[in-house]
Amino acid sequence: MEEMLEKIKEIVEGKRKRDEKLNEICKLLSKIPYYNWVGFYRVCNEKLVLTAFVGEETEHKTIPVGKGICGMAVKQGKTIVVQDVSKEKNYIACSPKVKAEIVVPIFKEGKIVAEIDIDSHAKAPFSKNDKEFLEKVAKIISKIF
Repeated sequence: MEEMLEKIKEIVEGKRKRDEKLNEICKLLSKIPYYNWVGFYRVCNEKLVLTAFVGEETEHKTIPVGKGICGMAVKQGKTIVVQDVSKEKNYIACSPKVKAEIVVPIFKEGKIVAEIDIDSHAKAPFSKNDKEFLEKVAKIISKIF
């Protein structure tokens, strides 16, 4: 995963527009076999707005802060890992294939500006290493917000 972090740094430091960089990072992260949907939501006026993603189409292009796992991650200001979405009351179903989700806030100057959202079709796929890795990704990506 260190190699992938280096590639993400290269993308972030490149000359393309932010959304193009985010799309490329989505594609890169989706190479991890159990990262079946990878997306970035920007925080905009108490809502999360889908900015870039790779995976199945979703109707959830805008999510209120506090709603679903994505909204809770912003409200709580921390990474949320749900290993079995069927047991989560506040889960917003995007696809019946999704079994687990991890959401990582992206901070800039102490404020959440966006988040990484990853869905998996496997139950309990996310480890401590995934959480630490994605938090490093979030820190690198914060430079483009």
